[in-house]
Amino acid sequence: MKGTPMTDSQNENKRPTRFLSGVQPSGKLHLGNYFGALKQHIALQDEAEAFYFIANYHAMTTVQDRDLLAEQTLAVAMDYLALGLDPEKAVFFRQSDVPEVNELAWMLSAVTGKGLLDRATSFKDKVARGITPSMGLYYYPMLMAADILIYRSTVVPVGEDQVQHLEMTRDMALAFNNAYGEIFPLPTVRLDAGAKVPGLDGQKMSKSYDNTIEIFEEGKRLRKRVMSIVTDSTPLEEPKDPDACNVFSLYQLFSDEAEQEELREKYRTPGFGYGNAKQILFEKLDAYFAPYREERKRLENDLGYVEGVLAEGGARARAEAQKTMRLVREAAGIPGMPVSAVETT
Repeated sequence: MKGTPMTDSQNENKRPTRFLSGVQPSGKLHLGNYFGALKQHIALQDEAEAFYFIANYHAMTTVQDRDLLAEQTLAVAMDYLALGLDPEKAVFFRQSDVPEVNELAWMLSAVTGKGLLDRATSFKDKVARGITPSMGLYYYPMLMAADILIYRSTVVPVGEDQVQHLEMTRDMALAFNNAYGEIFPLPTVRLDAGAKVPGLDGQKMSKSYDNTIEIFEEGKRLRKRVMSIVTDSTPLEEPKDPDACNVFSLYQLFSDEAEQEELREKYRTPGFGYGNAKQILFEKLDAYFAPYREERKRLENDLGYVEGVLAEGGARARAEAQKTMRLVREAAGIPGMPVSAVETT
């Protein structure tokens, strides 16, 4: 499934596709991140121009340890590169390497009604989960809109929980365009194709629920996590329903139809226990991510390369952002930046 984009007759076919997405460095990435976003992002780099950033400004609302934020930012970079992101195909960078995004967020805030942010369900959900209701958290949709619009992105792959933010971004772009002229294309949403990934307890896999399996986990720690997946109390001697089992749901993400049917038959066989199913899943997981783990270990010993990728990506992204800000400043009647500070080509 490629998702259903929000279309706009004024935007269609006017600009080539440019994908834009970001991921917060708020903890170790897990299977939910991989199948919900990363796998699709890496595939899209072969489809059209793509800009992917590590959202370390956004992460400041929950990660306020300077060393931890820096460490987790670098970890996300290694994760993406190890999983197959090609910096020759996609522009890959740190959000903070493009400070102009904060300037644009402010300029968008000047034409955006407070009521729009008041309706953000993500803010309400996070506060309900105990996250401090800081102004940064409240302002999140504004900065996200700037992230998208400053690169004049046309398509934003997101999960369903982010669709409202994309709608808000379009509203902000329209407000600015109505005030100052047609500066921003209206981005469309592309729903991520990833299936819902169940966590160890059967809920959606999420760091908030502490029910995750990390992408680069291995050995005894990986096996321990897999063996802790919650199952029902069907006795060993009775057949079991694979479609009602969290273990089988996870196995489906890594296997083809023939492998799934083979495991289904085992579930239906008396004497086949959930421990057997978990061992099969563990082996499948271990094998699937083995080459990616090796590449990540190699990157850990070549941090200069990783930093170089981010620096180059940041320079490319900032050049695009500065082009946009020249248009925005001129439209709004704000004096332009010095020639030495902008992309001159």
